[in-house]
Amino acid sequence: MNSGGDNLPPLRDVIRKHKLAARKSLGQNFLLDLNLTDRIARSAGDLSACDVLEIGPGPGGLTRSLLALGARKVVAIERDERCLAALAQIEACYPGKLDVIAGDALKFDPRPHLCPPVKIIANLPYNIATPLLIGWLQTKMWPPWFVQITAMFQREVAQRITARPGEKPYGRLSVMAGWRMQAKILFDVNPGAFTPPPKVTSSIVQFTPRARPLPCRAQALEKITAAAFGQRRKMLRSSLKSIFSDAQTTLQSAGIDPTHRAEQLEIADFCNLANRL
Repeated sequence: MNSGGDNLPPLRDVIRKHKLAARKSLGQNFLLDLNLTDRIARSAGDLSACDVLEIGPGPGGLTRSLLALGARKVVAIERDERCLAALAQIEACYPGKLDVIAGDALKFDPRPHLCPPVKIIANLPYNIATPLLIGWLQTKMWPPWFVQITAMFQREVAQRITARPGEKPYGRLSVMAGWRMQAKILFDVNPGAFTPPPKVTSSIVQFTPRARPLPCRAQALEKITAAAFGQRRKMLRSSLKSIFSDAQTTLQSAGIDPTHRAEQLEIADFCNLANRL
């Protein structure tokens, strides 16, 4: 089913009518191809029995697809007040199915507005994508309040999220994401699909929370990975000096070669070190 069947005007007309030139300061790149937004929505599976959280809907291309493909309810958080009138049109077309909240997703807690199970599906604004993801990964209660995330990132960030030990993009984000989630890149989205076209390719990444991640405190893991990857060319005995008074002994007692570098460690090794803080 294509979301163009909802009798709403074409997105280009909506953008023209409401003068929605994308703002770089808000990380905006509007996705206008409804076949592509349908593909993103479909990749998240059956939406009829869950609420969907969408961040940065803009003129509402993905919002339309989520609703047309049967989402029980969509809660959309939009910081740009210029987009609210366009989103109100969609709200009128799907009574009781769309809640639009004007606000900053980094400061707003959406949980009171959502009924489980919840899926997060979003074309994330580039400038807040990583901080949002880190916030979701650091959720205190686990399993978390969402059952799945399907979101767009710059391809370079997507590669860092899904990288394995020994691979060049492997870093802090790989460890933090891999610790609590199973993440995979579903497909790429070319710059030409956006208005205006960004300078980079984007990727849709899907995350499924691990039922039982290795026991570890998120803040401790964040601290260890920041130190280890902050000086990634150094051996761990040097890069972790600022964390442990005797890094060499701590590493040896954890069964880790002190001459290894950060990209050689498995996620379990980082969790082991974090638990020694």
